[in-house]
Amino acid sequence: MAEKINQAQPNVYTRRDEESASSQSNELKRKKRIRLAMYIAIFLVFQVIVITAFGLVIMRAKSPKLRLSNDIEFQNLNTATSGTASPSFDLTFSAQVRVKNSNFGPYKFDNTTATFTYGGATVGQVIIPKGKAGIKSTKKINVIVNLSSSQLSDTAKLGSELSAGTLTLTGTAKMSGRVELMMIMKKTKSANMDCTITIDVAAKTVRTFECN
Repeated sequence: MAEKINQAQPNVYTRRDEESASSQSNELKRKKRIRLAMYIAIFLVFQVIVITAFGLVIMRAKSPKLRLSNDIEFQNLNTATSGTASPSFDLTFSAQVRVKNSNFGPYKFDNTTATFTYGGATVGQVIIPKGKAGIKSTKKINVIVNLSSSQLSDTAKLGSELSAGTLTLTGTAKMSGRVELMMIMKKTKSANMDCTITIDVAAKTVRTFECN
């Protein structure tokens, strides 16, 4: 009888060891599944953050800036303030137009007309040829501007200003174009120029310059 009991005890221990091993294995599998779920959740959160940042920073198209540089060089400047002739001016200057693109994609712009006025009346125009400003760069375009007071109907104010030795002009333009992002998205953006130039007539230099 004692011999049968001794023979049964190893079987009991074996089953308990198997059950314990099986329980440990199941626990390890459960922990692995939990860790895997955590890794997947962390990865998904990271992806959401990356996509959101990408959309806000990379894929957000900003309006480029259009400016006339203040390093103007006068090639010709003639004025008349007295005598039989009405107050008048004729001038030619070279300048540089700059298209600043702060986007993560090139900005392709169309032909643009820059208009120069005196007292609200047009005294000349210049064409800014179409082109492209690269990724986060500035496109520089040289232009020659010819202006004349021949189109002015009222020159009373002009006579007073020229007698004081100055000439104030305004230059405006609106540029249209498209920003290309990741070579798949095209967003229409415009750039505006609004500059005020005060010229020292006697010295033939720019006295004050403001461009917004």
